[in-house]
This record gives sequence, structure tokens and C-alpha cells, in this order.
Amino acid sequence: MTGPSARHYDTVIVGGAALGSSVAYWLSENPDYDGSVLVVEPDPTYEHASTTLSEASVRHQFSNPVNIALSRFATEFIADFHECVQVDGESPDLGFRDTGYLFLATESGMPILRQNHEVQRSCGAEVALLTPDEIHARFPYLHVDDLAGASLGLRHEGNIDAYSLFQGFCRRARHNGVEYLADRVVGLRLAEDRVTDVELASGDTIACNRVVNCAGPRARWIAEMAGLPLPVEPRVRSVFVFDCREPLDGDLLPLTIDPSGLHFRTDPPYFIAGMTPAEDVEVDPDDFRVRREDWEERIWPNLVHRVPQFERIAVTHTWAGHYAYNTLDQNAVVGPASAVPNFYFANGFSGHGLQQSPGVGRGISELVTYGEYRTLDLSELGHDRIVRGEPFLERNII
Repeated sequence: MTGPSARHYDTVIVGGAALGSSVAYWLSENPDYDGSVLVVEPDPTYEHASTTLSEASVRHQFSNPVNIALSRFATEFIADFHECVQVDGESPDLGFRDTGYLFLATESGMPILRQNHEVQRSCGAEVALLTPDEIHARFPYLHVDDLAGASLGLRHEGNIDAYSLFQGFCRRARHNGVEYLADRVVGLRLAEDRVTDVELASGDTIACNRVVNCAGPRARWIAEMAGLPLPVEPRVRSVFVFDCREPLDGDLLPLTIDPSGLHFRTDPPYFIAGMTPAEDVEVDPDDFRVRREDWEERIWPNLVHRVPQFERIAVTHTWAGHYAYNTLDQNAVVGPASAVPNFYFANGFSGHGLQQSPGVGRGISELVTYGEYRTLDLSELGHDRIVRGEPFLERNII
């Protein structure tokens, strides 16, 4: 990434990982948008981007129709990925593995599971409720004596190569004329109620018609530059990759969500597991320390309880990334700010940003180009609910 070729851009996107590059991609693909686009990204390696460090999972099992619709569109986009992003006939390989999600529940958790199931089915998700006997028949390695049931995604849920998704957006956007700049946004200049300029750490100032905040875990600080509230903070999530000496019988291990809060799935030839930290609080955005104490004290004991064969396992490697965690309702904030109408949010995805990036990028491009949503209506995710302090809660948070 080199310096900007101009001192004015119609759209400046703050953050160039999956969300920022998706917005850039969709703007550059839209024949009705004829403006210039600059993506400002402080880390051109994306080594510590939430995109790069995510578990890269895709699911339809949400509790809100808008989130289910976003994931269903992601499924369609993944299916047509090559045609959508190819440059000179080449595109990255997403390596989608259709393993499903399996939400396990005790008796106390079944009412919410059933409510979510009805919403999901009404929205077209292919899901099934399983009894403990049915769980055991499909996944004989799971301990089911303390379970009352489960919800299983039958199709279109699994995991992808996160970096390849981002690279597909990025390469096609560049091919379409989008510029990328290695720099950090340190300030915004406003005149009356509009952003007029973006100030960079290098000392450059870029004039613009609008700004799109795709800064991930750092999004709150970008919003504050425009005087806007955004309850988004970085929260660390550790991932543990392990080898199991005993093979598991039955179907391929889906991404399984245990009532304890543990989640685990196959990652051939290994498995991965994670769990919300015992102290789930805001961290420094440069804090990528793996919480190894969680493995010994919480993750491994719960793994062994649910899959007795995981008694004999060995951790092969670990990493930690960040959720851009929306403390109000764990749902994304998407769209313009009423107080600063040329400042757009694409923030606070709370772990769902990668899978929602295709639909949100398209939605932002529609707002910028037409002043309205023309495909998926994402207005329930708007910033006004933040100003009012009215949560739009998502129950299925992992």
C-alpha cells in the first residue's frame, strides 16, 4: 500500500479487513456508484486483524431474522465466490467445510432453543431439533445424560478460510480501482454536522464526502472522533488447537456449543476449542495474550465431560484474537449516524463480522449510493438504538 493518489475521495473507509474490504468491493462493483474509494488500514499484513484471527465459522442459527438473512446471503455469496471476486479468472479458495453447528441444551435451555428454532425455520434455515437419543445416534462420542435436546444445522453451516474471503474482496476491489493506504486515522474534521477531512498519523489530511467506520475492535475511538457514542470494545478470545489420540465415531464433529459455554469443532487433522474468558472484560487492543489458564481450569474439564475420548489430547498450538464486542446487545451497528449523516457504522459484530461481511458491505454500498437499503433491510441494526439505549438483543452469542 502506497500513498494516496489524490487529496480528496468520495468515500474513505477506516479499516481494511473483511468488513472494510467488503464495503470497498460492493461500492466498486455497483455501476450506479461513480465515486472514488480509499481504504485506510494501519496494518497492511493484517497479522492482528480480527478477520485473520477468527475461527472463520458460518451459521444460520441466530435468534433474529435479520442475522439469519445476513448469514443466508453469505451462503449464497460463498457458493458464487469465484464468479463474484475473480480477477483474470483467478480467485482464492475458501475451502468451505459444511459441518454444521450443534447447539446442546439442558432442560432449562430448551425453551429458548425451541423459540430460536421456530424463528430459524420461518426464515428458511435448514435446522432440526434432536432428542438426546437422536444426538447419541448421530454423535455417539457425546455424553448426553445431562442434555434435554439440541439444535443442528443440516446445511450451509461450517467454516471457511477467513483470509481467503478477505483477499477475494480486496483483490477485486483493487482491480476495480479502489486504493489502499497503509496509515492510521488519528482525527476527523467536522464542519457543522458533517465529516470533511480525515487526519492520518503520517501527517496527511484527506478530504472526503463520507467516512465508513470499519475499525473492528478500535471502532469506538473512531466514532469518538466524530463525537458519536458507540458501545464497542475489544474483548479477547483464545483458541486452542488440539490432537486426539482416539478417533471419534460417527459424523464429522460439527461446531458444538455446550451449555457450559464451551465450543469445539473439527479442524482436520485436529480439533479446536474455545470459551468466553472467566473475566470477560475490555482489554487493550494490543493485548493478544492467550489465556492459558482457561484451558486447564475450564476448557479441558468441560471437553472431557462432553467427549470422554478427549481425556487423552495434546494442545498443538494456540492463538488469541479480539471480538469487537457491542456491550449494549451483542448485535452489529450498521448505517449512518443521525447526528453526523455522512459518518457510517459497520461495527460491533461481537464475533459475527466475518460471516456478515458480504451482506453488510452490500447494505452500506446501497445506503451510500441510493440513500436506502434495496436488498436486505438492515435498519434494525441502525445507530439510533444506541443513542436511545434500546437493545436489539441477539441470544445466540458464542
